[in-house]
Amino acid sequence: MRLNKFISHNSKYSRREADALIEAGEVTVNKVKMENFSYDVKEGDLVSIRGLHVKEKTELTMIVFNKPKGTLVTQKDDRGRTTIFHKLPGKFRHFIPIGRLDFASEGLLLLTDSPRVAEVMMKSGLDRTYNIKIDKPLTPEMEEAMREGLFLDDARAGGHEKSKIYSMEFAPFVYYEVRSVSSNFTKLRVTLTEGKNRELRRFFGHFEANVLDLKRVEFGGIQLNNLPTGKTRFFTRREYDDLHKYLKMVRKIEEQEKKEEEDKIKAERLREKKKNQTKDQAHRAKSAEQKRLKEAKQRNSNRNNPNKKDRR
Repeated sequence: MRLNKFISHNSKYSRREADALIEAGEVTVNKVKMENFSYDVKEGDLVSIRGLHVKEKTELTMIVFNKPKGTLVTQKDDRGRTTIFHKLPGKFRHFIPIGRLDFASEGLLLLTDSPRVAEVMMKSGLDRTYNIKIDKPLTPEMEEAMREGLFLDDARAGGHEKSKIYSMEFAPFVYYEVRSVSSNFTKLRVTLTEGKNRELRRFFGHFEANVLDLKRVEFGGIQLNNLPTGKTRFFTRREYDDLHKYLKMVRKIEEQEKKEEEDKIKAERLREKKKNQTKDQAHRAKSAEQKRLKEAKQRNSNRNNPNKKDRR
């Protein structure tokens, strides 16, 4: 983990403040002044600020935030727009959002003080459930794409105008339910296992339908329930227990994959070693045969020219 990130995750300082501290020469690593912003903190490193040790946090904190519309999921916006950290209490300013909701979307957003947990959950295939409203009746083509999945060479409809993402593959929806229908709109509840950039807006945009409202109500079994807009709550004990079980399962899978990869590398090295040994054996055999033929040729030459040695 980069030094400024390590400081921001394990102290009261933000990442920008950590950069300022490093630049001022107030940060040491293993008692040596550290001015390299990109230094990667390793296990066992002693990081200190003004002589005070920064202890790596081992406890995990998770919060649920009901994100309001009109807020960005980022630390700071260069255009001065409102971010979730304007709405969150100051004690959560170093927390990491798990995934994103775009500016016009609302609902459940998980945040954590653990970079490891944030990374695992963002990459996970955990269910994400949304209540959405589109400005058209649902069509058979939409339903078929929800059931079967969809690949688009051009998925710009519904995306941000400055987005550089053009193509996109949409996995089949885990679940969808039509909750209300009229001639002008359809209300749906849908469940996905992905969290791609404006995924639902792009999906329905392909069918020339605009998403009017989008609210995430569940992520990985964590439900929004009656949490008011703009408010937070900590995980319940059950939610923490479920998360720890999930992290334990992920760790076992990663360890197994690592072992399989190491075994694969060992097997490849063994094959290469045997291949080289075979080559060496073949080379030695060829050299020995060439030597034998040369000696035999020399003997034959001597027999055919018995006075050759005397002439020399």
